[in-house]
Amino acid sequence: MTDLGNLPENIEIEIIDKELTESKRICNQCGREMAEIGVDIDRKVKLVPAKFIIVETRTHSYKCVECDKTNAKSRIVRAEADKPVIPNGNATAEAIAYIATEKYVMHSPLYRLEQQLNASGIPLSRQTMSNWLLKSTELYFEQIWKRMREKLLKEEILDADKTTLEVLREPGRKAQSKSYMWLYRTGKGAKQQLILYDYQETREAKHPKAFLEGFKGYLHTDGYSGYHNLSPDIRVVGCLAHARRNFTDAVDVIRNEEKRSASPAMIGIAYFDKLFEIERNIAPLPPDERKQKRLELSEPVLNELRNWVSKLNAPPKSLLGKAANYVISQWSWLTTWLEDGRLEISNNLAERSIKPFVMGRKNFLFANTPSGARSSAILFSLIQTAKENGLDPYRYLTWVLKKAPYLNMSTPSDVDTLLPANASADCRSGNVPA
Repeated sequence: MTDLGNLPENIEIEIIDKELTESKRICNQCGREMAEIGVDIDRKVKLVPAKFIIVETRTHSYKCVECDKTNAKSRIVRAEADKPVIPNGNATAEAIAYIATEKYVMHSPLYRLEQQLNASGIPLSRQTMSNWLLKSTELYFEQIWKRMREKLLKEEILDADKTTLEVLREPGRKAQSKSYMWLYRTGKGAKQQLILYDYQETREAKHPKAFLEGFKGYLHTDGYSGYHNLSPDIRVVGCLAHARRNFTDAVDVIRNEEKRSASPAMIGIAYFDKLFEIERNIAPLPPDERKQKRLELSEPVLNELRNWVSKLNAPPKSLLGKAANYVISQWSWLTTWLEDGRLEISNNLAERSIKPFVMGRKNFLFANTPSGARSSAILFSLIQTAKENGLDPYRYLTWVLKKAPYLNMSTPSDVDTLLPANASADCRSGNVPA
């Protein structure tokens, strides 16, 4: 039997008891009723396709019949109806959360989800589902995203990255034009992890400059020059993993194994490997001690790397020459991580955080409109932040959509109650909501 592993404590269990009928419990030797002596338990997995449920709410009204008989003024009292998630709409919180998680967690395009639902007899069009996502983003999710950004900018250490996106109907641009999804997130040591995506039409430096307005601290990035012209209050931390990758590219084109192992590019990789090894060894130390160890162990290796690179004299247009030039041109940012023990040697944290969008893009390929791209950025932000904080995205979004209609979304204190940090315990992964 397949081992089901550690199942969530409160997972629903459907129990089927296989018992003998009374007549079959009679002993065929003495005629007495047999006693139960044990139970063999066999567990199997049951998967149930998405169910289409109509929620019919009947709101009842009441009045005093006796007062009516005496012609007295009878007061009519009506039960309080639930507020709809979308005014004049027929979507429940569960329906919108399901569609959002199918698209942004399972990476299922809406046209494919439409086909799956229709095949199960559920008559939902992709246009209806898209409208539900756009409207709920406009009413609720965008305000949560804005509050998350305000809190993000109060941190002292952030990470940033970006990737491309194709948006078909951008005014004044061809359908094949490259747009960008920017990512900003809290550093590894932040008490509350926040991950925000930001859709923009271009990769111009004005976009991170605008997004990060008011931020004061360290920013982990790749070598994109646009990050180097931000506010003087922002100290850019370069990525040694990117620098190492350039030397790896130079090694990969060498076919001869013997020449490859003796190549200058392999020497460069060895310097980086030594630095990453030191980082792994000192990772358990508190920040102050980690900084001291870096100055003691890593800085000499960095200086050796710089001296070695400056003497390479590799052709500027060769892969090795480009790798060497990257180290020299980026040097002031590649060494920033020595300044503070809380900083990281690479930008890998941001790269890992942008991967879910890259994976989703492979399936839904493009966004139809800028509003759709912005909505995707906001929903990706909420979902990835929820996951980063141990929440189940479907339960978290359902929880938000059930609470938000009763709140004033223009009041920061109300919006704060919907942040992942304040989510109900039922939203945590492995829990079953009441």
